[in-house]
Amino acid sequence: MEVKPFRGIRPPKTLVKEVASRPYDVLNSKEAREEAEGNEKSLYHIIKPEIDFPLGKDEHDADVYLKAAENFRKFQDRGWLVQDDKEMY
Repeated sequence: MEVKPFRGIRPPKTLVKEVASRPYDVLNSKEAREEAEGNEKSLYHIIKPEIDFPLGKDEHDADVYLKAAENFRKFQDRGWLVQDDKEMY
């Protein structure tokens, strides 16, 4: 197996605390909704996008996946997630 460097996508250092989240598989939608409440920069809007819909939304609905993609683009457009200038490990 060959490991290659890549240009990662991450929050600027000044926003790490606002963007950071626990891994998506260690909490449920209700917990993610509670942790992201009042924080539009929370990564939960990308990794648990069902939180942007009314309670009870099936996390596997196609529109939930579309919302994740929309949120990911929004985070990049607003500078909450930026791509590294150079490839790194």
